Amino acid sequence: MISTQIWEDAQLLWDFQQMGHEPRRCSIILGLGSHDLSVADASVDLYEQGLAPVLVFTGATSPTTRERMPRGEADHYRERALERGVPARDIYVEPLARNTGQNITFSRQLMEEAGIEVSSALLVTKPYEERRAYATARKQWPEVEFVSASAPVSLERYVESIGDARLVLDMLVGSLQRLLVYPEQGHMIRMEVPSDVVAAYDRLREAGFTSRLIVTGDTTTPA
Repeated sequence: MISTQIWEDAQLLWDFQQMGHEPRRCSIILGLGSHDLSVADASVDLYEQGLAPVLVFTGATSPTTRERMPRGEADHYRERALERGVPARDIYVEPLARNTGQNITFSRQLMEEAGIEVSSALLVTKPYEERRAYATARKQWPEVEFVSASAPVSLERYVESIGDARLVLDMLVGSLQRLLVYPEQGHMIRMEVPSDVVAAYDRLREAGFTSRLIVTGDTTTPA
């Protein structure tokens, strides 16, 4: 049973991760691979609104996605986009990235190889990873202007769609930890984290939502 306090703390982290950007037309739509196909759907929604001429999906597999997406996250996203009617010519796939930093750097290389000039990108992620992804992208591709986006959904509805509250709360805690420790390791820009958000994060850690935490001494393998 998850207590009211835990849900309140989770909501604080959820709200903080939202960047609040207004979607606008960009050079590309960049969908970051994950266990959640709603990222692909949100990317297609933006494409259908005419906000970019191409979709870029990036991601290999992880322990979380290996069984759900055996062909790789980016390939499963591509299949979803094709099912929804996006022309194959407008979809680019980067199938090797295994962390957020690689999502950005490998996609950058893909666009350079394709001869596509990128000055701005709609960065599509899970709702609770907007800020983390934005901070990473700003560090790894600094000349591009990033606009954060995700599926418009509440924490409660998101948990219902995933069907695993503990997984979502673990992911929330892991995303916040990376915002705190990765700037010092050079993986992302520093973004101020309010004290009440840090306090909520600490309480969630103490409550045992720790499966997505990294060993803070590891400076070589961002995830």
